[in-house]
Amino acid sequence: MKIAILGYGLEGKTTEKYFKSHFKDAAIDVFDQETPSEFRKRDYSPYDLVFRSPSIPPLHLKNETSATKYFFEHCPCQIIGVTATKGKGTTCSFVKALLDVTKKEVYLVGNIGNPALDVLDKLTKNSIVIYELSSFQLWDLKTSPHISIIGHIEPDHLNVHKNYQDYLDAKSHIACYQSDDDYCIYYAKNPETISLAKSSPAEKIPYPFKLPAEVESAITVPGLHNRENAMAAIAAVSCLNNISPDEYLRDFKNEIIKGLKSFHGLPHRLEFIREYRGVKYYDDNFSTNASSTKVAINAFPKEKLILILGGRDKTANQDLHEIYNTISMPQVKKIILIGESGHEIARRYHDPRFVIVNNLSAAVTSAYLEAEVLKTKHQNRDTIVLMSPAAASFDMFKNVYDRGEQYQNFVKRLK
Repeated sequence: MKIAILGYGLEGKTTEKYFKSHFKDAAIDVFDQETPSEFRKRDYSPYDLVFRSPSIPPLHLKNETSATKYFFEHCPCQIIGVTATKGKGTTCSFVKALLDVTKKEVYLVGNIGNPALDVLDKLTKNSIVIYELSSFQLWDLKTSPHISIIGHIEPDHLNVHKNYQDYLDAKSHIACYQSDDDYCIYYAKNPETISLAKSSPAEKIPYPFKLPAEVESAITVPGLHNRENAMAAIAAVSCLNNISPDEYLRDFKNEIIKGLKSFHGLPHRLEFIREYRGVKYYDDNFSTNASSTKVAINAFPKEKLILILGGRDKTANQDLHEIYNTISMPQVKKIILIGESGHEIARRYHDPRFVIVNNLSAAVTSAYLEAEVLKTKHQNRDTIVLMSPAAASFDMFKNVYDRGEQYQNFVKRLK
């Protein structure tokens, strides 16, 4: 068997490891660090399989596949697939927290950072897979999961997708290949999500819906969006039991509360870091566009916010006006601007709240000093430093994890 692997990130390396261990005669060639046009020009006719890594656009070859497609074709158990523009990982983690209480054999894989092929050999028909699916993984998928969750959808990754419609078409694959024996859970406050759900023949379950007060209070991560993510997870587990969310909430309330209480959020998604001198510091480095930063700001409607913002814009600066409108919310008292987009915002908009710095260390120091002033001015009322960049990390950091970890380290060194 002759295999080509396009891209050699985490998924590419896992694919190589999997096929070397399963096919002793496998001859594997890896192609990395090429542009999309260079990938397209290459002759793949000698290969039995061509594995496309997620960030490489489909080449539309007869022998082309991906780790996601291969997994779906060979998975022996039910899959809960989750997609959205933001909140996929948190929703997946809520699902896992609810299922872990039941002692079922549950695997969380996909875009969250756990390659699916790593667990394929462990699965039985009684296992349950929760698969976080990005638009890149869905791009050429021809099989939909038994239970699909479609969260809030809006423009993203347009530096890779041809346009917004191409992004939406990719997202649609999570539901359009379902059958009437499947379930499609969708966010009923978003037109794009509603439209994508209509493509599915599955039974459709909308959210958000009302939660009993004691269930809602069990959700420890802040923000309305996280309560809605928990609702999607509750709906998914109810579908596994072939009952409605209302029945699940009625008959398994204590189990649900236990599961929700066990989940305290994912790294770099509105993650609480520490309280220092009466100021709370939060890390929301996974917010890489205007809307996700807006959600983060709205999670603290009554607090006084100092916001650290900026990085590499994913829309060639076309959304800077939207970002500026977002940070104009009244609870945002000071804005520390870093990175390419931060400096461009400072150039375009003149705002007395702006503090311009050149690196993350200086941003944290400035935020600390501004917080001291703000505490005095507002008589120690709740003051929060929030890093929610509304931009990608690649102008100054290896990736979003590197940016978040550096931010946390600088915050923890404050003294």
